[in-house]
Amino acid sequence: MTAMSAPASSSNRPFLNRRLAAFGTTIFAEMSALAASTGSINLGQGFPDTDGPAEIAEAAVRAIRDGRGNQYPPGPGVPELRAAITAHQQRFYGLAYDPDTEVLVTAGATEAIAAALLALLEPGDEVIALEPFYDSYAACIAMAGAVRVPLTLRAPDFRPDLDALRDAVTPRTRLLLLNTPHNPTGTVLTPAELAAIAELAVERDLLVVTDEVYEHLVFEGGHTPLASLPGMRERTVTISSAGKTFSFTGWKVGWITAPPALVSAVRSAKQFLTYVSSGPFQYAVAEALALPDSYYEDFRADLAAKRDLLAGGLADAGFEVFRPQGTYFITTDVSPLGEKDGLAFCRALPARCGVVAIPNQVFYDDKSAGATQVRWAFCKRTDVLQEAVNRLRQL
Repeated sequence: MTAMSAPASSSNRPFLNRRLAAFGTTIFAEMSALAASTGSINLGQGFPDTDGPAEIAEAAVRAIRDGRGNQYPPGPGVPELRAAITAHQQRFYGLAYDPDTEVLVTAGATEAIAAALLALLEPGDEVIALEPFYDSYAACIAMAGAVRVPLTLRAPDFRPDLDALRDAVTPRTRLLLLNTPHNPTGTVLTPAELAAIAELAVERDLLVVTDEVYEHLVFEGGHTPLASLPGMRERTVTISSAGKTFSFTGWKVGWITAPPALVSAVRSAKQFLTYVSSGPFQYAVAEALALPDSYYEDFRADLAAKRDLLAGGLADAGFEVFRPQGTYFITTDVSPLGEKDGLAFCRALPARCGVVAIPNQVFYDDKSAGATQVRWAFCKRTDVLQEAVNRLRQL
């Protein structure tokens, strides 16, 4: 064997676990690299281009200087943050949780999703998830050896077909994986839709994992946690995080709230992932969760204005725009521009006008359902969005 040749497996089996063979480099990495190499405006990956509140950043600095969290924090999370999470759930939704037995702090919502699915699923279990789905969902279901069953949200309204949901449940269905507000479509499940889902979950004795990281970015109406509905608290793992609400995505502070038995199960998996993380940032997020209502209201209003700015610019550029009810993403259709492939469109877009977006088809099992859809992030400075709109006029 030469120094340059690849080592061979004695069984000629690929090195990568076959469950992950379908998952290569994420589309986010590809498009962010393309943005960097071309100097394009990155409206692809969903991270803000400004930091969150200065007083919360200062709280993290203070924690570091005071020696709080510089060593391993407690496995379930620091007590101050767990108490703040339970206070948040009570304040906004009237949900009471015990900070000692019903809260678990994680390395962002991504780890919370992974730990929940690895803990609660066994090979062969079926998981029904809203399609298009965030890419880590499919990977985590695969790592658990379970089977994903998509419930496709279709343009233009992206509402769940509740009859199709009921038909999708089989004796092998173990869990419903919901995301509301929904990334990438911006759909917010209505109280009536949530009630129907809750009724089905109780009837068929299903577990539910809900990803609610955009809970404070609902532009019309409000957010209703599924756990607040009758019969759901005891079967629901609710996930959220600080990254989207406070614009500190790099801190990676997430959490779950659930009954003690479910928290214990998820913690059993989580302890062998990161074990613990984000020590000083946990103390800062505890202070962030206690910010006054005015913070949450101003944050939402700012993002709503940016949504309207980008949505208007995309419409003027010739896209069909599906106006989101929540999150900080807009889905569009490129068909009016004469395009038939959203992935090819996104790969060519930086050279055409210096803007990067994400093709939705990568979030679908049914590629045809999202073939011409493209997602844009509007969690950027107003001047950046305006420049992107100006560039998109070249189309």
